[in-house]
Amino acid sequence: MPTLSSPGAAQTAPCPQHTVTVVGAGLAGCEAAWQLARRGISVNLFEMKPDMMSPAHISTDFAELVCSNSLRSNDLTNAVGLLKEEMRRLDSVIMRCADKTRVPAGGSLAVDREAFSSEVTSAIMAHPGITVINDEAAVIPDGVTIIATGPLTSEKLSKALCELLPHERLLCFFDSAAPIVTFESIDMDKAWFASRYNKGENADGGDYINCPLTADEYEAFYSALVGAETAHVHGFESGLVFEGCVPIEVMAGRGIQTIRYGPMKPVGLTDPATGKKPYAVVQLRRDNAEGTLYNIVGFQTHLTFPEQKRVFSMIPALCGAEFVRYGVMHRNTFLNSPKLLDRYNRLKISPRLRFAGQITGVEGYVESASSGLLTGIETARELAGIPPAGFPKETAIGALALYTSEGSVSDFQPMNVNFGIIAGLEDKIKGKRDRNLAISARSLGIIDRIAKSDKEEWELN
Repeated sequence: MPTLSSPGAAQTAPCPQHTVTVVGAGLAGCEAAWQLARRGISVNLFEMKPDMMSPAHISTDFAELVCSNSLRSNDLTNAVGLLKEEMRRLDSVIMRCADKTRVPAGGSLAVDREAFSSEVTSAIMAHPGITVINDEAAVIPDGVTIIATGPLTSEKLSKALCELLPHERLLCFFDSAAPIVTFESIDMDKAWFASRYNKGENADGGDYINCPLTADEYEAFYSALVGAETAHVHGFESGLVFEGCVPIEVMAGRGIQTIRYGPMKPVGLTDPATGKKPYAVVQLRRDNAEGTLYNIVGFQTHLTFPEQKRVFSMIPALCGAEFVRYGVMHRNTFLNSPKLLDRYNRLKISPRLRFAGQITGVEGYVESASSGLLTGIETARELAGIPPAGFPKETAIGALALYTSEGSVSDFQPMNVNFGIIAGLEDKIKGKRDRNLAISARSLGIIDRIAKSDKEEWELN
């Protein structure tokens, strides 16, 4: 009889009659493996690192955050804040580790990226129901399999998927990451600590470092940025870039004021040196718990490394900055999921195969983990003969899965979670904030019922 193990309790012994293969130990793969294992389903988790590394990965740990260290807003007036809370209530290993390794970031949930990946790795490796296989899955494994190969599916597995889906090409877009600098190299005489509108968690509201620019400094920086040399990325000329990760230099090319009203907006900030709002500002967010590393918020880029050093050092507070990681751009492969997958992320033509994470067309760390959570839970229930949880469109988890599986989506592109894809309220509520809070309250009520029912079914089945 399968039993759902509770957080902190001894883990359930694996059910020998059921084994699922999960390919990829990123956020989605780890979450799927965790949800399966805690329901007594034995998991073989394939991870090609450390023997084989993708162009975007540098760590040997699981669930590596290759771009920002932020999981975005924690507020229930924001859809991603709702999604995180839904996942917490379903014992998400990703959310558990993120909350444990969080660093100050105003109203957002940001983590110490190395500590976060280490925590996830430890949790997965310690679970007796999960067997980690450090090898590339060059072919599609036999049996029930969840493919969660993340932003950079290997060439061999991509070829295997293309052969399986000869009439449906794998789609791709490009993603980018921002540079990271050391705190000691930031000129704090030309910068100050503060969060927008003083919404920080620290006593002084100082969760971000703000680097101001005058109008003249901004114009000089802008001219250098749009004229800088970019690194060649094969296929980038096709223009398929996820809008949420457009390189700063591409954004700047849209007009001289674009980035000043984007990542360099001075809204909600007052420069203590002048007592006025700066003309433009660059924000730096803590990247580790010690506060020794900071990433440049919104400065995803594919400039060459020397050009990044030259141009970004024109920001007065970063004139002597030490770059411990430069920005990079990488390919991100995803499926035409509305044609290929059902609401449980099963491949319609071969339901033993399931997918999770960014390969399904969700975008963002939390969305990727949410996809793995849903796939893991629904796969476990199916193997145990329990009806699907069937996360509805009134929940953020369900709305995401339905977006990636609805055949009505004509021009499918990766997307972050948002209230626009979650079912609206029957009663009209004035004011966006109150409306979003009401949607969140309704959703969490549904999630609580699903979690309670799921626990009872696994105990009594």
